[in-house]
Parts: sequence; C-alpha cells; structure tokens
Amino acid sequence: MSEFTTFTEGEFYEGHFDSRAYVKSFYSCSSGHADEKNYLTFVLRCLSRVFSAGEHKGKRLIDVGSGPSIHSVLSACEHYDEIVLSDFANNNRREIEKWLKNQEGSLDWKPILQYVCELEGKSLSDLEATLKQRVKKVLKCDVRLENPFYPHTLEPADCVITSLCLEAACKDIQTYCRALHGLTELLRPGGLLVMIGVLGESFYKVDEQLFSCLRLSRDGIEEALRGLGLSIQEFNILPAEDRENNSVSDFEAIFHLVARKPSE
Repeated sequence: MSEFTTFTEGEFYEGHFDSRAYVKSFYSCSSGHADEKNYLTFVLRCLSRVFSAGEHKGKRLIDVGSGPSIHSVLSACEHYDEIVLSDFANNNRREIEKWLKNQEGSLDWKPILQYVCELEGKSLSDLEATLKQRVKKVLKCDVRLENPFYPHTLEPADCVITSLCLEAACKDIQTYCRALHGLTELLRPGGLLVMIGVLGESFYKVDEQLFSCLRLSRDGIEEALRGLGLSIQEFNILPAEDRENNSVSDFEAIFHLVARKPSE
C-alpha cells in the first residue's frame, strides 16, 4: 500500500496499537467485525474442531503473539496443564494480565466464551476458570529472534498456536521463514503447530490506524513448513466475502492449518 513507507514491525505496535479498540472492533461478538463476514466464527469453529475432542493434549501449550486476546486457546485450555500467552507489545500483555486477575475495567470476553461454550456444551464459568488456572505465564516475545522468548528459554511445548502474528511481524518472506523456524524450535519432537492467518493481505486498520501485513500465499506457507520438515495435516481456507466493502482489511482469504513436527 502507498500509505506505508516502512513495514509496521513490533516497535510501531508499541506506540500505535490500541488494544482495547482492537478487541472492541474485532472480538465484541462471535462473528467478528461486520466487514470481515464471519472471519471469527470460522476461526473459533476450526479451533474447536481441532481441540475439543481431547485428541491433542499434553503438558505445555504456547500461544505466540496473542495480542490482547485469549480466544485462540479457549478450546485447547482444558487439555494442557500449562499455557503460556505472549506478545511483543506491553499494552497487549497488560490487558491479558488484567483479565486473568479479574481487575476492574478488564476486557469483556463473555461473548466469545459463550460462543465456544455453546459449540462444545460447556459452562462459561467453568471454561473461564479453567483458562485462568492453566495460564502460567504472559511473556514478551519477538518472533524475529531465533529464540522468540529471549532471554528466557522455555521447555519444549506439546503444542504451539499462533494467530495473525507472523504476517504482521515479518516484513519479508525470509523473515517469515526464520520466524517459522523459531516456532518449530519451541516444539518437542512430534509436537503440534496450529496456525491462523490471512492470505493476500497488505493492511488492516484498528480505529483508523493502518498496520502493514506481509502478503502470503498458500503455496508459500506450505513450502516453508515442508522445508522445516513439518507434515501438514490440514489446511482450511475461507475466501473473503465482499472485499470491495471491507474498510478494515484487504485479505483474500482466512486460513487455519495444523502441522506436526517429526518425531525423532
């Protein structure tokens, strides 16, 4: 986009990303932002299908680039003993901490919690309590680093989730591939990688503030994952509807994929 002279990497988010406006715009109901036509419903349903049966479980789950959000781990939380949430921006991590600690003025996740509970036949209060009990850390991460959690070294995870992070943090495909390698290094052998993202997007807006995005293709993502030795188990795509009237982003499609790191 002509509006960008430089890619809006993590440092730009620190000063310009409004966490509360982001959640209000994109997560105030289960269908997400009206311009994005059921984007969020697709994501929540995909995550529920992967995790709700309990087939995938283990000791540790790491969510890389959580933003101010907890939605990515709702369906998985009861199947992992320890959950790590993370983000580059201090304000995003503060919003998560406020919600975990039930502090006054924390973000309202009840509409999203309720939707997941209806999908899975769960109690809202039980799901909320389980997540708050299982989240052990909220850490700063930078996916551009070889170890995204430097100076911390985390124990290998049974599952790594990342949603809308890499394409927003990585200015080119080389940086993106290095970031993917960093994520796979967080996984134990045989561990599961779950990714949610957008194809063909160059920008999105939060309260009229523009953020740039790396345009990705399915072929490019598959090639990068296979180059790291991961086996792709599923790759689901929902094409964007009514792109001409989408004022907040220009994505061509949403994707959800599940891949597995080879066992040693």
